[in-house]
Amino acid sequence: MNNTTNTSAAVRSGVNARSLTVAAMLSAVAFVLMFLEFPIPMLIPSFIKLDISDLPALLGTFALGPVYGVAIELVKNLLHILLKGTSSAGVGELSNFLLGASFAFTAGWLYRRNKTRKGAIVACLTGAAVMALLCVPLNYFVVYPAYVVFYGMPMEAIVGMYQAILPGNYGLLFCLTVFNLPFTLCKGLLDALLCYCIYKPLSPVLHGRAR
Repeated sequence: MNNTTNTSAAVRSGVNARSLTVAAMLSAVAFVLMFLEFPIPMLIPSFIKLDISDLPALLGTFALGPVYGVAIELVKNLLHILLKGTSSAGVGELSNFLLGASFAFTAGWLYRRNKTRKGAIVACLTGAAVMALLCVPLNYFVVYPAYVVFYGMPMEAIVGMYQAILPGNYGLLFCLTVFNLPFTLCKGLLDALLCYCIYKPLSPVLHGRAR
């Protein structure tokens, strides 16, 4: 009995060590991907950039579970603050973490209940939708007001950047709904598509299995 217990404990310890190693690797990749960003000025103000740094968290949430997906998002942003620094007193990184974590956790939580290809697709789509919906209240109540405080930029100037793309007399909530929500949704769908394409080839590495 003791031998069996010891063997089980060793197996669990090995699994935990492997999971932590994979999560650390994915966090590092996510941190690097944060630097590969570019604006789409025809569609959204240039201070909002497109990147695929949520992709490693999505891979992690499917391979290891939703808690690991959230942890990857957290470590990615902590590394960004510690190694690159922050120009927003951490507000931008907090927003990136909350949105990415909502995406990864939702997708991972749903996938654990239906581990099929269809289940993965539904999980990704739902996670992207949750992230897109969350971006509106998060930006409206937290992120943009914080930028006004830390940068001293009037909210009218921020809204003016949106009005330069789509002329009109409208406010911040309209901007976030018409611009940020679909942009964030498309960003999530891009991550989901890439995850769908590369998850299976990477599965042996993520799960610690030999090919």
